[in-house]
Amino acid sequence: MEPEVAKKGPFAVELEAGKEYHWCACGKSKNQPFCDGSHHGSEFTPVAFIPEKAGKYFLCGCKHSQNKPFCDGTHAKL
Repeated sequence: MEPEVAKKGPFAVELEAGKEYHWCACGKSKNQPFCDGSHHGSEFTPVAFIPEKAGKYFLCGCKHSQNKPFCDGTHAKL
């Protein structure tokens, strides 16, 4: 099963250092790029991560990055 493409590009977000975030892997969350539980009942699970530094991050919107949860440019090939 393939994830839904939430956006053909990254989500630019400001994240706090040391805080745990859960990136949506299924593409169905209404709270993109973060998980809202929409994956329940599917094979997808969110990716938990904790930034070491506060700042702007570019999180994958197409859900096909090889460096999840971060954008690696894969959306340009979809």
